[in-house]
Amino acid sequence: MAIRIKSRGGESAEQMLRRFKKLCEKEGLTKDMKRRAYYEKPSEKKQRALRKSIKRIEMAQLPQFQRQQQLRRGR
Repeated sequence: MAIRIKSRGGESAEQMLRRFKKLCEKEGLTKDMKRRAYYEKPSEKKQRALRKSIKRIEMAQLPQFQRQQQLRRGR
């Protein structure tokens, strides 16, 4: 999973770095690195996965209007 950035005509190093960071974020690389920075016990992984699935199920059961309200509030 190599991310390659080619310089565009007249593009500065800062712009290339910004593009690289966006690609890393899009690929989920930064999130994965943060998650792997510390050891997580298998029981903690299961708990996190369970909470994530419960939240996904709850959001699917909400009516469309309430779901939009929840997303706007950042819950």
